Amino acid sequence: MKNKNLGLSVASLERFILRARKATRLLGKVNVLLTGNAEMRALNRQFRRKDKPTDVLSFPTDLKREGEHAFAGEIAVSADIAFENARRFGHSPAVEVKILALHGILHLAGFDHESDNGQMARKESALRRRLGLPSSLTERGASKRQRPAAPKPSFRSRGNRRTA
Repeated sequence: MKNKNLGLSVASLERFILRARKATRLLGKVNVLLTGNAEMRALNRQFRRKDKPTDVLSFPTDLKREGEHAFAGEIAVSADIAFENARRFGHSPAVEVKILALHGILHLAGFDHESDNGQMARKESALRRRLGLPSSLTERGASKRQRPAAPKPSFRSRGNRRTA
């Protein structure tokens, strides 16, 4: 990434991912990619046919392994959008990355807010409180539709994958 300090160490993110996996009862390790809008746009275009950056993408695995080698999937998080959201919602970029990671983990666990009549939103809200996070992504999404979105940052960055 382009010298952006998220205020979140690899160890801290790994601990949070583990807590979130346990809270959602998601079995298997999760790879997390922290990257910028350029790469998120490319991934979103490739996998969802949407030519714009997005805050978080989840990629569940088709591989079903047992025990310590279990793998649940991968999550990609835009650090650019995490910074903008943190500024807009008045918390740290580290907290925002955790909010986005929790949202991605819920997708890996099989939740889909686009088709589940609010089940994911309710689960995310409860887990957010349990994990000590401010308003959930699905709650913010409902309020965001009522007001115009802030402009997105335009610099490019690239991150590293981490497994937790």
